[in-house]
Amino acid sequence: MKKITLLLFFLVCSFAFSQSVANYDISITTIWNSTDHTSVPGGAHWSPLAGATHKNPNDILEFGATAPLTNGIKNIAETGNTTNFENEINSNANTGIYLQQGFSPSQGNNSSAALSGVSIAEDFPYITLVSMVAPSPDWFIAVNNLNLRSGNPSVNNGWKDTFTMDVFAYDAGTDSGTDYGSGNSVTSPREPITMISGPPINGNRMATITFTYNSSTLSTNSQNNIENIKIFPNPVQDKLAVSNLKNSNIESLEIYSILGKLTKSILVNKGINNLEVNVSDLNSGMYLLKLVNEEDNSETRKLIVQ
Repeated sequence: MKKITLLLFFLVCSFAFSQSVANYDISITTIWNSTDHTSVPGGAHWSPLAGATHKNPNDILEFGATAPLTNGIKNIAETGNTTNFENEINSNANTGIYLQQGFSPSQGNNSSAALSGVSIAEDFPYITLVSMVAPSPDWFIAVNNLNLRSGNPSVNNGWKDTFTMDVFAYDAGTDSGTDYGSGNSVTSPREPITMISGPPINGNRMATITFTYNSSTLSTNSQNNIENIKIFPNPVQDKLAVSNLKNSNIESLEIYSILGKLTKSILVNKGINNLEVNVSDLNSGMYLLKLVNEEDNSETRKLIVQ
């Protein structure tokens, strides 16, 4: 395995404000039938479900606007390829965690996909998920700019409870084909992203998606405990250094995969000032690093392992 580099987007972590993190299971089931849709193509299938959490509406995708300035969504809509999209998410400071999951084998023309134990931070409460309608010219289904915060802090620490919603299909505005099997016909200039209201989809739903709320935590203000902690170098190879721990009351350092799976947990002994963490056993990809203090307050940041 090639040597792994961990790129940290931060040098100093601090508990400057209350920070809540929620855990959700996400499941989607597609709907493709001749009752709701004019026709169903031969070889009907779906590209991997891909997306990310993000800070603000339209950080990733904006309906009604000209198709994306970058090619991530275009490539998914036209070919199902997620490589550019993932690279764009990883380099976007307004995104949290990248998400991707393939669909299960079709049952008839319908398939399902599930993301289990997804950790969503209050800093990145929006989620966008997309998948290509395949075959098609440039069509995709999307959950766009969905805010998982409820606005009611007295229930679930302000996170939405379990709910299900319909998912619809959109034209990316990059190809002028009008049917599933239309030949390649580049649209120049690109047109706005719009819902497919005419044949063969007729504006009908093409999937349902369920967000199952599992749990959430709330970190309260305790800035003085962690404001001087430094994590370096940036980037780091093999060994991650954490310093200025002595007066922080930090109890543990945890590293999670993008799906919320704990991959490494380090207990921090009282009285030490510096800690060295071996990260050479982690696979390449997106991670979350979480510092937890004795009061069970925490701060979570995005990590990229290259």
